[in-house]
Amino acid sequence: MIQKRGVSDYIIDFFVYAFLVVLAISVIYPFINALAISFNNADDTMRGGIYLWPRVPTVESYTKVFTNPRIWNAYFITIARTSLGTVSALFVTSLIAYALSNSKLVGRRFYSLFCIIPMYFGGGLIPYFMLIRNLGMFDSFWVYIIPNLVGLFNVILMRTFFQEIPESMKESAHIDGANHITVYFKIILPVSTPILATIALFIGVFHWNAWFDATIFIRSDELKPMQNILLQIVNEAAFAERIAALSGAGAAAAQAAMGSLVRGRPVNVRSITLATMFVTIFPVLIVYPFLQRFFVKGIMIGSVKG
Repeated sequence: MIQKRGVSDYIIDFFVYAFLVVLAISVIYPFINALAISFNNADDTMRGGIYLWPRVPTVESYTKVFTNPRIWNAYFITIARTSLGTVSALFVTSLIAYALSNSKLVGRRFYSLFCIIPMYFGGGLIPYFMLIRNLGMFDSFWVYIIPNLVGLFNVILMRTFFQEIPESMKESAHIDGANHITVYFKIILPVSTPILATIALFIGVFHWNAWFDATIFIRSDELKPMQNILLQIVNEAAFAERIAALSGAGAAAAQAAMGSLVRGRPVNVRSITLATMFVTIFPVLIVYPFLQRFFVKGIMIGSVKG
């Protein structure tokens, strides 16, 4: 029986949709505004009033970004780290999860507890720094890959998903003479696309956005990823504004001094910063919609039981 909707139901729907619209605008507008500024002439941007679209359109900011060899090298490091780190971490994580999902594994409870403890307790930054240095990974590309091969939260999600796969599929394969390697590659992985795609996106976004490990362990500029270069550009922008403020006696003088630094130029540090930001997040925005459909199924099935 279909229940007839009353006036109160429509009122509630109105407020819910109004709230969602306001929330969407508050989330989307900063990106639109930043995109408009990145495409606007820097000299004109200093006048203010840029909201939804550029008043004096130009692509000089993006030209400066793509003609900067430091940006290209950082982009290559970020892509290499993300691709290699995601594939290797997904492979190692799935192997550990498959082993822990086996009910006949000797010491299974101990291994599961051993995985949970490091999620809550860590050795600290200084011991970790000493470990990385003693292993010879300081100022090395492999400091991005090897320490991040295993994510314990991802292991637990994937293990729970594997446990939901019927045991009859594995047993029938073993009866036909298949070993664990064959079962892993021929049965487990093909039916685990949702959780694999979900964990792959988690790992990929982590590697793409990571910057702290490069700040601590990398000294060579040739090995720094895009996020660290973006951080340097932001720091340069803050430094330029601070110098401009020191050159004047007040806010008006500081703005005038800052304007004199960029007057007559099609770009400034702020516009380049925003352009670099969009260049950095664009690949994630492209990949995310294709993997989003796996999120709900992968996470829900991977968290049904622990």
